[in-house]
Amino acid sequence: MSASATADPRYHRLSECIRGYGSAVVAYSGGVDSTLVAVVAHRELGARALAVTGISASLSGSERIHAMDLAKNLALPHRCMDTDELSRPGYRANAGDRCFHCKSELFERLRSLAEREGFAHVLSGDNLDDVRPGGHRPGMRAAAAWSVQKPLIEAGLGKEDVRALAKMLDIPNHAKVASPCLASRVPHGVAVDREVLAKIERAEAAVRTLGFTQFRVRHHGDIARIELGGAELERAIVERAALVRGVKAAGYQWVTLDLAGFRSGSLNVVLKGETIQS
Repeated sequence: MSASATADPRYHRLSECIRGYGSAVVAYSGGVDSTLVAVVAHRELGARALAVTGISASLSGSERIHAMDLAKNLALPHRCMDTDELSRPGYRANAGDRCFHCKSELFERLRSLAEREGFAHVLSGDNLDDVRPGGHRPGMRAAAAWSVQKPLIEAGLGKEDVRALAKMLDIPNHAKVASPCLASRVPHGVAVDREVLAKIERAEAAVRTLGFTQFRVRHHGDIARIELGGAELERAIVERAALVRGVKAAGYQWVTLDLAGFRSGSLNVVLKGETIQS
């Protein structure tokens, strides 16, 4: 641990919070938030902390490999666990509360694992920015239903704090762009199934193979709408033929490039005046 992290009051708040849990299972996705929680839990609780990654059709293969490799690199006690949110009608319906059903599946299984193996708590990587006014987070309701602890929020840490601490702790993914589940590429109200998720994953793998790094492939039936970060948008025009070939090979009939560029949550809808983040 770097001296700057040791002296940072944000780290002390987080470490004291996690130490107080005694033992915990961490919902670990490989994103920077859950990685920071898993790393600090391992430092403070040792073998009494276990990072667990939920594996399902909504998690891309590249994200699964990233999470596993990162856990190994950081020497985290880590386990993969199958989840089956597609068995839940509310998830498949993909209404505004899809994330509630997804997180309910994950947290129910993590709670069961914790009880079987003697861990006192289940922890998530939600941070203070996730509860700011104006947002609608169905997954937070699921966390409350299953008594999931949120140490980043309890320690008063927002996204910038998380990234700063992760950098101080030499966590390799401190600058990693958020990568929500594959279902977030599907407009609310359009049913989600295994075939749709696989089609999106194939299309995004094709885009990634061409060297693009900040992007989403948004699913609109037979149409794929590609969002790219501003720095990569001009290159996409030059390489449009390769993009079209790759995404069509994934199963789309038409391939479009969104000139507005990459926007996290661009498929959000407004329910009761609140924005759904995805």
